[in-house]
Amino acid sequence: MSLNTLPHPSSDTPAKTPLLRVDDLSVTFHSPFGPIRSVKNLSFQVNAGEILALVGESGSGKSVTARTLVGLSGEGVDVQANAIELTRHDGSLCDLRYLTDRDWRAIRGREIGFVLQDALVSLDPLRKIGQEVAEPILTHRLLPREQIPTRVAELLKKAGIPDPENRAAQYPHELSGGLRQRALIASALAAGPQLLIADEPTTALDATVQKQVLKVFTALAQAGHGVLLITHDLAVVADVADRVIVMQQGALVEGGEAKQILSAPTHPYTRKLLAAIPTASTRGKWLAGVDPLQGGIAPSQTSLAADHVSTDAIALTADRIAVSFKRPDGSRMQAVNQVSLQIKRGETLGIVGESGSGKTTLGKVILALQKPDSGDVRLADSAWSTLTERERRPLRARIQTITQDPLSSFDPQFTVAQILRQPLRLRRDLSDDEKQRRILTLLDYVGLTPDLLTRRPTALSGGQRQRVSIAQALASDPEILICDEPVSALDVTTQAQVLDLLVALQRQLGLTMLFISHDLGVVQHMSHRIAVMKDGDIVETGPVEQIFNQPQHPYTRLLLSTVAE
Repeated sequence: MSLNTLPHPSSDTPAKTPLLRVDDLSVTFHSPFGPIRSVKNLSFQVNAGEILALVGESGSGKSVTARTLVGLSGEGVDVQANAIELTRHDGSLCDLRYLTDRDWRAIRGREIGFVLQDALVSLDPLRKIGQEVAEPILTHRLLPREQIPTRVAELLKKAGIPDPENRAAQYPHELSGGLRQRALIASALAAGPQLLIADEPTTALDATVQKQVLKVFTALAQAGHGVLLITHDLAVVADVADRVIVMQQGALVEGGEAKQILSAPTHPYTRKLLAAIPTASTRGKWLAGVDPLQGGIAPSQTSLAADHVSTDAIALTADRIAVSFKRPDGSRMQAVNQVSLQIKRGETLGIVGESGSGKTTLGKVILALQKPDSGDVRLADSAWSTLTERERRPLRARIQTITQDPLSSFDPQFTVAQILRQPLRLRRDLSDDEKQRRILTLLDYVGLTPDLLTRRPTALSGGQRQRVSIAQALASDPEILICDEPVSALDVTTQAQVLDLLVALQRQLGLTMLFISHDLGVVQHMSHRIAVMKDGDIVETGPVEQIFNQPQHPYTRLLLSTVAE
């Protein structure tokens, strides 16, 4: 779909006319413990033809601001503002403070597009992707029904989804996290909104697809639309934003031109955010600007880890792994194609590649959660993938996983104590008192305090949930951790804390790690060696310095070219 087919702002609207003007916005939630002001006296505007980035840590009020601007702040929430004005397609002003539910249905999608962070939650699991993308077109009656499938395929392709006709016939659970997020973006653009509000839209995307999506946002701005981009990824901000506003604890602390804010920030909080980004210069060191861990293994300012592993002992071997899946049209897609790798004891092997390259499928095969068509996985000198599940069960303690979204893997009714006690159920050699002491030790390892034991996952921050996930993985004293996008959903300072924690635990416990990520900076910081995957194949493997400084394969060079300077 050409962006020329999208509705444009009124032709007599000047380029710098605000599409959205927010004046003195405050949002207060009421809890049993008293009122909580999540947004405090926030003022800004999004102009036609620009991308405004709103950045800050988890809990800074970014997402509350976004949901308020699309009328989704929730029941019983007190929203106060002098004005929240939207310029519509016809040039008229609309004050969003006074809209009814019926008014909002006319505004959402058509005047304001909204992209949420968690596509798996946002997409209806019972509806095909094509139906999701078609809904805004049908709701606003923009096209005859017979033209909608063609437009849906165009939108999916524009959002960077390959094979759009087949993908439109799939359900959300059949897509990778990155593909689901792109489908959500296609749905948000379907009705040609005047203003796009995107809340962490690139969180689940690899570097090349992220570039594609950001190009869509840039093209929208160039066509005269406005984009409010909410993100914790400052590399994304550097790549596309015209202006930046920085939020801390609900308040705006700094704002201005993107280049100025990123190159010469004046506020200490902005400097802290920038210092927490993994780069080539942070490799082998603790990330700067990170709050010290409470208890457990406290970071020093010494080197984190040697660049080379001192042993040649092999912890894990995957030999000629092949996996294929059946497509909706009956053909088969080769997800992993005769992949072989080895990881030394105490080593971190990073796996990078685009969404759909086979990274996660390979991880599932190694965890024995996906049966391969052919091939074999061994743990040190022990058989693994060829065993029956009954034979494998006593060995499962040796290999554990840390996932991207612990909230979806935790029982929402369990407290933290119950979550950590689960893996200890089979430890018949431990008494109840010893299990309780083990739980407290695990909390200490990951820098959490015992008062969190009675909380449920939804009462924890994203960083706290990820630390609980790490503690749960460590409960059975594993030798190997499979980390599948363990920090992709975290803001930069929380991400830095979790990365430092994983490296510290590796030093302390001698862990071997397979680290799967689309974030090249994170993989560079964490890994001893890197394997690059494309279309189910490993196309290049080597030490970190070689991959980043002297890449041999054209695809590796393409991946590195997408990294923002």
